[in-house]
Amino acid sequence: METEADLGNGSIVLIKQGAEARVFESSFAGRRSVIKERFSKKYRHPTLDSKLTLKRLNAEARCMTKARRLGVHTPVLYAVDPVLHTLTFEYVEGSSVKDVFLEFGSRDDVEEQLDNIAYQIGEAIGKLHDGGLVHGDLTTSNMLLRNDTNQLVLIDFGLSFTSTLPEDKAVDLYVLERALLSMHSSCGNVMDRILAAYRKSSKQWSSTWNKLGQVRQRGRKRTMVG
Repeated sequence: METEADLGNGSIVLIKQGAEARVFESSFAGRRSVIKERFSKKYRHPTLDSKLTLKRLNAEARCMTKARRLGVHTPVLYAVDPVLHTLTFEYVEGSSVKDVFLEFGSRDDVEEQLDNIAYQIGEAIGKLHDGGLVHGDLTTSNMLLRNDTNQLVLIDFGLSFTSTLPEDKAVDLYVLERALLSMHSSCGNVMDRILAAYRKSSKQWSSTWNKLGQVRQRGRKRTMVG
């Protein structure tokens, strides 16, 4: 439910709250914007908590900025506030890929759109991984499609980190695969289409592909044991 709040920046509206952060809609220099606030954890010592929160805030800002340098579309970062522990960035007008895919489940005329979205997802992940960046939370909720251009925008780099290890990249893809299987089984072989685009986009896809097979196998074993 939307609620109004004050974050030292006038009236803002809470649009989402997670375990690590709150997300608000606001304005910045006359432009519609989003504010992401990493809130403190009361169970941690205040000094340690402040250091950890600031470290993660800066890491998220760096990863989002690096992704844009790699050619991946992300919201434009407007400001970082180390005191309030907030990031302010562009408000992207558009639907989440999650909502679009759920709508696809009730329609038949979607093949061309599905191909386009899957291609953009695979291409974006390939650019991230070749640049040594792992998103860490690849779900369709963290992908938006701009209303005016249908351009894919990746959001929420709160769990992102730098890595050149094929294992880390494979886990990134596996997280997305599991999310698609659980939420979007009606979209058929969308993961196959994403991986096909990933292989075209990534020059390092082969080593990641081999690791993905191992990660899948471990995942199946855990499921059987569970």
